[in-house]
Amino acid sequence: MKAWVLYGIGDLQFRERPVSKIGKGEALVKVKAAGICGSDIARVFDTGAHRHPLIIGHEFSGTVEKVGSSADADWQNRRVGVFPLIPCGKCVPCQKKQYEMCRNYSYLGSRRDGGFAEYVCVPAENLIELPENVSFEAAAMLEPMAVAVHAMRRGTEEFTLSRDAAVAVCGLGTIGILLTEFLIDAGYRNLYVVGNKEDQRKRAAFVGVLSGHYCNSKVSDAGKWLQECTGGPDVFFECTGKNEVLQWGIDSVRPAGKVVLVGNPGADMTLGKDIYWKILRNQIVVTGTWNSSFTGEDTDDWHYVMKQMKAGSIVPEKLITHRFPLKRLWEGLEIMHDKAEDYCKIMVILE
Repeated sequence: MKAWVLYGIGDLQFRERPVSKIGKGEALVKVKAAGICGSDIARVFDTGAHRHPLIIGHEFSGTVEKVGSSADADWQNRRVGVFPLIPCGKCVPCQKKQYEMCRNYSYLGSRRDGGFAEYVCVPAENLIELPENVSFEAAAMLEPMAVAVHAMRRGTEEFTLSRDAAVAVCGLGTIGILLTEFLIDAGYRNLYVVGNKEDQRKRAAFVGVLSGHYCNSKVSDAGKWLQECTGGPDVFFECTGKNEVLQWGIDSVRPAGKVVLVGNPGADMTLGKDIYWKILRNQIVVTGTWNSSFTGEDTDDWHYVMKQMKAGSIVPEKLITHRFPLKRLWEGLEIMHDKAEDYCKIMVILE
């Protein structure tokens, strides 16, 4: 099979590789679509993966070609999405079905071979079947959509937050814009978003952000704007991993409000004494969110996303800005790394 293999930092090669043998409880998936994640950019250009050589890519969908021993034979020929985190099943979080916090997990595309290939072996337990009206491209975005839903649930406490509450989303990359779309879909209309590019403003309007509810942080003081618009948001989603945005959140959120940390940090995050005092005196809740819940039950994040897509209220394909065949993956990686063009989701399409 053809696959993109990472041999080290900056050394990604399009190679012929043998199709992996199907292990016990596994399924062989023929990949149909795979999305490029920002973490893929870091692995290729900056940090490398946990081991080399490795086929990268963790956002993908496809059809089940074969199943291994002890796997459910009914998966054969089904259209599927794939949860990329492989939990150990033994640690304390796993015993509570909090698999996203597993202490000893493996991961497709970063710790074992992933989806930038024609075929990939995955645990059958990590599969989710696709309704007929959900495309492979949409299903390849299940992972970032579920991450966005997980963050939303962390911030709104399983939807007990009033739909009239003031909510801010700062950072409109893929996760930020998906989070915005899911918040709107869930009924939060008093929503204010902060980006730093004209195409982000257009994309925010495209998913339903009301006129006047977008701020360009390169033009205006975002923290001051949030205070003027809302008197301080009830919930602030930090989706950039930048120190100044975290400080905007703590500085602007209402007393007893919540700051949800979504973005991966690009450098050390520090807080000045004055900002730290605001956490104490305003009794602000600062919470993290990580990955997404996948338990196989209707209540998990992946099934929530699937229900919304099946109903047609969420159509992720509209956020795809670029499509490449597998052999041209490198072009998509360069666009994201060099920021040579405006983009949201770059998708690899396989035959």
